[in-house]
Amino acid sequence: MKTTKLFASALLLVGATFFSSCSKQEDVASKNAISEDTLTQIKALGFSTHDVKRDGDEYVVEGDIRLSARDLNSKADGKFLRVGESEQYRTTNLVSVGSTTRTIYVAVSTSLPSAYATATDEAIRRYNAEGLRIRFQRVSSGYNILLTKAPTNASYLASAGFPTSAGNPYNQVLVNSTYLGSNPGTNYLGTILAHEMGHCIGFRHTDYMDRSYSCGGAYTNEGASTVGAILIPGTPSSADPNSWMLACVGTGVNRPFNTNDRTALNYLY
Repeated sequence: MKTTKLFASALLLVGATFFSSCSKQEDVASKNAISEDTLTQIKALGFSTHDVKRDGDEYVVEGDIRLSARDLNSKADGKFLRVGESEQYRTTNLVSVGSTTRTIYVAVSTSLPSAYATATDEAIRRYNAEGLRIRFQRVSSGYNILLTKAPTNASYLASAGFPTSAGNPYNQVLVNSTYLGSNPGTNYLGTILAHEMGHCIGFRHTDYMDRSYSCGGAYTNEGASTVGAILIPGTPSSADPNSWMLACVGTGVNRPFNTNDRTALNYLY
């Protein structure tokens, strides 16, 4: 079994073991070197260039966010961009809803154990309980988002991308069932899947400004760029160590939407 780094956060119970909901943060050497040109493109889009990993034809940044070559070559609209201290953040692109509601159809691949369908239902329940203009429904075909097994050697727990410029959700969540196992717990896995579905509809990490308070390590703030973190009005100006969109989560932890998460969800959808 590969060695996994442990994280202790000052704002969480000392001595607890923390794993990224986006990455196992393993000490695994990259098989494919990332070119300086690619790192420059990633930075220009407002993402961290720390620990970038190549996964097939795509790149995984900030632990669980997937970028394609098309993403890297895109020119995003950065207006209204502001990097604050602790507010919750969204991306430039969001899922278009219209004047009523929109249902996002989610399928679970047969490559995942049956417990993952149960956890997907829990993630869907959490969103639908908020009475948003965007709703989720699990289907067996005709999906907008497919949850499927990540490569066996994946270094993240799950990964996803952001909405398209056409207003559609990102269409895939890769889940590392090899690491998580066949039955990691409905609430814990539901938390991870709700997090990745959050990326699919346009949420960035709540601790974008400082991942250290959820993952440990040094203070980091990526700063402003052409795209990145657009603050969501009404969310807190101080650290929020319980948000469902934090980059890291303790193993087995259930992290349902808190009051600030609900403010962010209702503001956008």
